[in-house]
Amino acid sequence: MAKTYEAGVKDYRETYWQPDYVPLDSDILACFKITAQPGVDREEVSAAVAAESSTGTWTTVWTDLLTDMDYYRGRCYRIEDVPGDDTCHYAFIAYPIDLFEEGSIVNVLTSLVGNVFGFKALRALRLEDIRFPLAYIKTCNGPPHGIQVERDKMNKYGRPLLGCTIKPKLGLSAKNYGRAVYEVLRGGLDFTKDDENVNSQPFMRWRDRFLFCQDAIETSEAETGERKGHYLNVTAPTPEEMYERAEFLPVVFVPTQGWHNGVIKTVCCYTSIVRCMRLLTVTRITVFTSVY
Repeated sequence: MAKTYEAGVKDYRETYWQPDYVPLDSDILACFKITAQPGVDREEVSAAVAAESSTGTWTTVWTDLLTDMDYYRGRCYRIEDVPGDDTCHYAFIAYPIDLFEEGSIVNVLTSLVGNVFGFKALRALRLEDIRFPLAYIKTCNGPPHGIQVERDKMNKYGRPLLGCTIKPKLGLSAKNYGRAVYEVLRGGLDFTKDDENVNSQPFMRWRDRFLFCQDAIETSEAETGERKGHYLNVTAPTPEEMYERAEFLPVVFVPTQGWHNGVIKTVCCYTSIVRCMRLLTVTRITVFTSVY
């Protein structure tokens, strides 16, 4: 018998609460801590989160019949108590991998931590954990190097690498900033790094900072006979400016004079820029605080 369309609002639990579902190895799994509005039971609000973060909406629409909703919908398959707190609960939701674009963490987070957080049935919602399946991880470009390559670049083995962030992080001129970098590298540290707030402010423009840090690294290397490095923040208002700053690094730091690395301090929506930076620049890019 053919499917028929009935307009109207249905309880979310009718389709998105599936306690008998066994997650597939390819599913993306998420755990939410949910506090429901008074009068909304746990199964309904958990199913609502699964619906609103995948294929559901507040009412039944005829276009549901144009695709395989049974395959694409998110499913709340388990609910657990929160120890010591009876006002909230944990909801475990499975999402089919085909709901998300390959290699796009932005796309995943847009669904899981997007409009669903403003859902009226919720008093509070927190994403506790995500399990990414191997099939999805393989679509994401990871770091181009690991700790062993870092040690090879620094030519230092058998002990921890020692570094620090320059303080005060704001207010120093480029010349004094470079002096601080020199002092700590000369004193024995292996590398230093820019703080997240250091971009290109009036008191210290990025190009001046890069040049003075170059001088600090070269001088400390000459005096200690060791490899030294500095993580330079290339975060900028636009992607084009970030590219310019990252591409300036290989010009400033020649391979025989100091080890460098580009740093991006960014928020969730900019993870796409991180991928572009890695693909379009020759600078090694390290990401700190990718999601606040």
